[in-house]
Amino acid sequence: MKLSKLLTAMVLGAGLLATASAQTVMKISISTSQNSHQGVGIDTFAKEVEKRTAGRYKVQTFYSGALGGERESIEAVQLGTQELALSSTGPVPNFVPETKILDVPFLFRDKAHARAVLDGPIGQEMLKKFDSKGFKALAWAENGFRHMTNSKREVKGPEDLKGLKMRTMENPVHIAAYKGLGIITTPMAFPEVFTALQQGTVDGQENPLSVIMASKFDQVQKHLSLTGHVYSPCIIVMNKAAFDKLSEADKTAFVESAREAAKANRARVDQDDATGVSELRSRGMTINENVDKAKFVSMLAPINADFEKQFGKANIEAIRNVK
Repeated sequence: MKLSKLLTAMVLGAGLLATASAQTVMKISISTSQNSHQGVGIDTFAKEVEKRTAGRYKVQTFYSGALGGERESIEAVQLGTQELALSSTGPVPNFVPETKILDVPFLFRDKAHARAVLDGPIGQEMLKKFDSKGFKALAWAENGFRHMTNSKREVKGPEDLKGLKMRTMENPVHIAAYKGLGIITTPMAFPEVFTALQQGTVDGQENPLSVIMASKFDQVQKHLSLTGHVYSPCIIVMNKAAFDKLSEADKTAFVESAREAAKANRARVDQDDATGVSELRSRGMTINENVDKAKFVSMLAPINADFEKQFGKANIEAIRNVK
């Protein structure tokens, strides 16, 4: 009797060990905090992957640049030292140049327009461009429309930006546009931004309301202007070799999990946009909601002419014309 119990225990133990060893653990990271639109995205992704693969895959989540800034994370995914990342598209053109067009200022009318482009033929075709660069792009997620903050003065029009030292993303399109507005651009990885603002290394930065709130920039920035100058997508990328090793069913599970993550992420952006102005005002920020956007567009006309040459006027118009 004792022997049979012992054998049963050994068989059960072996089964548990086999189950444990059969689980594959992967890492995903973001640069913002867990309590953010990106945090909601990767938490949802991890939960969905585990559910859809019956626990055979576990995704470990890392927040607040714990594994490095966005550029480092994307690089790690490309190299295969990290399986997954959710990143804004800020540094993505350095790896997949075709994505540069999405960062053209005042390209998108609103979030509904941007989502229609990304979820439609143009955005889905662009996801395929990642394949040859060592990535599998699983889904478009969202950062939101970017707005400007600074510690020096209220910004009502582009003339108020002249001479301000602003942190920008490591993105060539942004840098060219902001220089055209008279900004002194300072490209910098996101995890360094709060300290740079606190120490006065830079006067300001630009980000969506979701990021401004989650990062507590109100503690180091007095003025916020709702410029909405650039729509900032996010993307969930996976190392291509790691994706290719998955079974067909698991590939589907990862893609569907990413789509669910994007839904949850966008819902949080909508929530943050709805409450952000009153929330940041209550935290002491001076907020200008009446920005002269026509003046910004007019001042950027020479830069936009360069973008039309660079990306093709027809390609820019195709995005603008999506209903």
